[in-house]
Amino acid sequence: MSLALSLARGAVTSPFKRAGRPGATLPAGRLRLPAAPLAPGRLAAYRTICGFPATGPLPVTYPHVLAFPLAMRLMTRRDFPLPVTGLVHTWIEIAAHRTLRPEDLLELTVYAQELSPHRRGTEVTVVTEARLAGALVWESRSGYLSRHATRTETAAPAAAAAPLPAVAEWHLPGNLGRRYGAASGDRNPIHLHPLTARLFGFPRAIAHGMWTVARCLAETPDPAALRTVRTEFRAPVLLPGTVTYATDGTAFELRGGEDGERVHLTGTGTTG
Repeated sequence: MSLALSLARGAVTSPFKRAGRPGATLPAGRLRLPAAPLAPGRLAAYRTICGFPATGPLPVTYPHVLAFPLAMRLMTRRDFPLPVTGLVHTWIEIAAHRTLRPEDLLELTVYAQELSPHRRGTEVTVVTEARLAGALVWESRSGYLSRHATRTETAAPAAAAAPLPAVAEWHLPGNLGRRYGAASGDRNPIHLHPLTARLFGFPRAIAHGMWTVARCLAETPDPAALRTVRTEFRAPVLLPGTVTYATDGTAFELRGGEDGERVHLTGTGTTG
């Protein structure tokens, strides 16, 4: 099934799904995408919008983009318990077991691992794996939140640590979500236009979480050497807007708001 058809199916089926339903289960099995050459134009657009070098190894976040059609197919299945429309990416962990290159023919697998209560709704963990000639070379775990009223008592986020040293200020245009959506294929309506974002409780369109983390990782001294990444998306980045990128060399964060103290994202990246 094409990504466009998955998006259409998600729009049709989402109103009939109720997040937080007792006894909800996840679909069994795994979805697979056979190895195929990368589309160079799409990769070039992704490198540009995220700030990665124009040539060289594959950005550490790019297998997630390649597997996005599989994730959408999974999350729009009739037996997937959460409505895909309005799902918010809350965190991601990445483990790259080797440096990947554009010519690598990656076999991709996606599956749903667990449902968890969240203080703002229900969260699903989705696993993505990339293999090269059968060997696992890259993997990730992502959390996606379906917001709904809940009485479940879960822990609130820990208090913010001392701010990291500010390095750069980025001015984000109002069309950033549409531009990243074109490069990545992620056209969730909360990212595209103020009107569609307001339907899901946001005052304006918000930046993709995967753009924010990729943009931060592109600023590291050697993005190709990254081996593990852990990022939590703490608060949406409204578009247009201005954010501050801060880092101590290992940990990083994006801050914003009128006082510059609202934390949008925190993360760490290690090399090897």
